[in-house]
Amino acid sequence: MECSVFDQTGGVSILRLKGRLNMVSAGTLKAVVDSTIAGGHPRLAIDLSGVEFIDSSGLGALINALKVTRQAGGDLRIAAPTEQVKLVLQLTNVERVLPAYSAAEVAFANG
Repeated sequence: MECSVFDQTGGVSILRLKGRLNMVSAGTLKAVVDSTIAGGHPRLAIDLSGVEFIDSSGLGALINALKVTRQAGGDLRIAAPTEQVKLVLQLTNVERVLPAYSAAEVAFANG
């Protein structure tokens, strides 16, 4: 999985993921989230439009990212999930905790 970090005005960092978010790549996401928070950016929007597959380890990485951003005084929002990712979010009820936004750029539009 590839993960690129973009800073957006308003104190939000956008993480764009590409590939498979699974047991193999979950550690990469955790490291990028930890590094971004350590850099003073605890508000994250994760763009999932390039994620073709997610499994339970990937879901765990997203939930962990939500936890650490909130502990750092920030928040995490997800955006633009693909159909497969949407289905997994629905089946696991993770969408209740992490509702998806249409685009990462608007995920924090209302605060």
